[in-house]
Amino acid sequence: MSHSGSALRNIATGRGGLIFAFLAIFFWSTVATAFKLSLGFIGFLPLVFYSALVSMLVLGGVCLMRGKFAQLNAWQSSDYLRSIGMGLLNPTLYYLILFRAYELLPAQEAQVLNFTWPIVLTLLGAAFLGQRLSLASMLAILVSFFGVVVIATRGDVFSMQFSNDTGVALALASTLIWASYWLVNQTERRDPLLRLFVNFVAGVGWMAMLMTLTGQWQLPGLEAIAGAVYIGLFEMSLAFFCWFQALRLSANVSLLNNMIFLTPFGSLLVIYLVLKEPVYSSTLIGLLLIITSIVLQKLVTKKYIADRMRRAGENRH
Repeated sequence: MSHSGSALRNIATGRGGLIFAFLAIFFWSTVATAFKLSLGFIGFLPLVFYSALVSMLVLGGVCLMRGKFAQLNAWQSSDYLRSIGMGLLNPTLYYLILFRAYELLPAQEAQVLNFTWPIVLTLLGAAFLGQRLSLASMLAILVSFFGVVVIATRGDVFSMQFSNDTGVALALASTLIWASYWLVNQTERRDPLLRLFVNFVAGVGWMAMLMTLTGQWQLPGLEAIAGAVYIGLFEMSLAFFCWFQALRLSANVSLLNNMIFLTPFGSLLVIYLVLKEPVYSSTLIGLLLIITSIVLQKLVTKKYIADRMRRAGENRH
């Protein structure tokens, strides 16, 4: 009975992980549309501020219910300084740059260009961590770059005339910010949910200063409030909470990492249905090229780790 009970619990846990993963992917698939709709009612800086404020309150509530605030007693001044810096990256700079890109570009282009961040992460790892770029990695980067050009030129790759130069540059800059944040986060030793909450507290403080300096304090209308609440709930907080839960409950993390590739396709579908944007063939071709490059990079990384483990085993013997 004990073995069967344990097996049933494992099955239930695995299913729970998949449910949380699908919820996170569903939320992330809708937010590009939410960004574009909300920006029609409010400027990008106030939208980021109010969305981050909502997210901070939600994350704080979750941390309170799960009894995580007691862990702050073990935090040192360096932990808070770290969050001040991380809060400047995310949510402040990342979402400010990304939302401005959404103002300038069709939602489908901004969304897919932003999806290139894993390739940017590879370049940052090579530049700052001394990670070796193999021939396959460089090929993956070239494939991703070509996918970006296809999207940015809407298929007219030989003209090199971008649909919106500033928008494309900002969408790609957002990947640099997010990859940097992810890279810094790899050395994180504190609880991820609590750290995310403190980062958002810092981020709200950064944006409050920006709102004051630029004189953009305004009482948003109902549509803008609805958009900020949706983005704060489903993009900035609950999606990450669901993803953390999925990683915690799942026994197959690689499956979850592969499921992420459903997000841009789901997002394009929602953009088409809700925003009525015709999905350009160049967007689909560029997306497939980018996903191909990310998969190739994942295979290279997996082989590199396996080779290092094998060599370490040989050295022990």
